[in-house]
Amino acid sequence: MIKNPVQLRIEKLPQWQQRLFMACLCERMYPNFVFYYQQQQNDEAPKSYKKILDLVWESLLVEDAKINFDLQLEKLEAIIPTVTDDSPYMVYPAIDACHALSEVLHSYLSGEIAEHSAKVSSLSATTVAEFEMTKTNVALTEDEQQTLPSVIDEFDLQWELFRLLRDENNEQSELIKGLKDEIRSVRTSNIGVFLSN
Repeated sequence: MIKNPVQLRIEKLPQWQQRLFMACLCERMYPNFVFYYQQQQNDEAPKSYKKILDLVWESLLVEDAKINFDLQLEKLEAIIPTVTDDSPYMVYPAIDACHALSEVLHSYLSGEIAEHSAKVSSLSATTVAEFEMTKTNVALTEDEQQTLPSVIDEFDLQWELFRLLRDENNEQSELIKGLKDEIRSVRTSNIGVFLSN
């Protein structure tokens, strides 16, 4: 898993901001999941993923929202793709998107948060690195992966998100809604998959 100093900074933020950071990265990985399932002619799995992610956003916006995270985890586990011999490459970014969302849910269930936010940060960057290695068909060490321009861009975005959270003076709900709307309006994943509908 690719590490970056941003992960140590994120864990010093309040819990709700760490969860917001994770939700933003999951939102960016969501188009990868959709793309994979579109290739499988399956519309239901993306709807399920979106519903679970929407509940995470709701938990950030609505204090004491009654959400059964155990149940959401079960629903998520039911839609994690299985890798077979003839699986297309996009199965891997789709699985990464599920693992990232699973980390968010586990953060609610365990009450621990720092390790989960670090893992989601690493997962998103690892998806990017593996996509680059697959495109070029060149295996790179973890240190070499850190120097890939697309991985640098990914961590730049995570740093930008961290600074926005750290310096935010607006009301909490405004910040959450603003980030959610902004990422959804871009409709592009961490590896450049565009959500057309």
